[in-house]
Amino acid sequence: MTPTETPVLPSKSDRGGIEGYYRWHARIYDATRWSFLFGREAVLHRVAAEGPAPTRILEIGCGTGRNLLSLARRFPKAEIIGVDLSAAMLAVAARKAAPYGPRVRLIRQAYNAPLGATAGFDLVLCSYALSMFNPGFEAAIAAAERDLVPGGRFALVDFHATQVRGFARWMGVNHVRMDGQLRPILRRTFTPVIDDLRNAYGGVWEYLIYVGRR
Repeated sequence: MTPTETPVLPSKSDRGGIEGYYRWHARIYDATRWSFLFGREAVLHRVAAEGPAPTRILEIGCGTGRNLLSLARRFPKAEIIGVDLSAAMLAVAARKAAPYGPRVRLIRQAYNAPLGATAGFDLVLCSYALSMFNPGFEAAIAAAERDLVPGGRFALVDFHATQVRGFARWMGVNHVRMDGQLRPILRRTFTPVIDDLRNAYGGVWEYLIYVGRR
């Protein structure tokens, strides 16, 4: 498997902040994020339970590849593509995905337009990524809608909102927007199948689990 392909990248000024952030965080991401990135297995379980097994899967913002491995195990006949902007995160993902050979492929680029010739997915997954696309989450959702086949599913788990101002400020420092911005556009773009808000740490914040059909 070629670890990363590089079709299109944004300008250095656009990608520098996030790339620098994840250049350091790639080393500790898997060891630390379990404590607050809730619902990642739940959304995959719901996708598996709510419809036919997907055969072509795209993950937006695949990071270190945690979900890619879970997808590969759950859907052993599926072709899986992971897209991410961070070279450091993709390097970790490539090592994890190597046992699956060409069935799992990685692309380094910003996801702000459909993938074009490689499109035609019946599942697009986004796990704790769109809340960091600021600006850009609208373009990513529109691109996902075009990359899906008719009847294909878009699945998301992500931060939704918080009433705790200090936590919101801290998350903003970490490039995360939490003011309920994702749910309305998802509802407008896809036909909801699952649309659940769940509380974390007694209501410090809410996270969204969403599955919709094109």
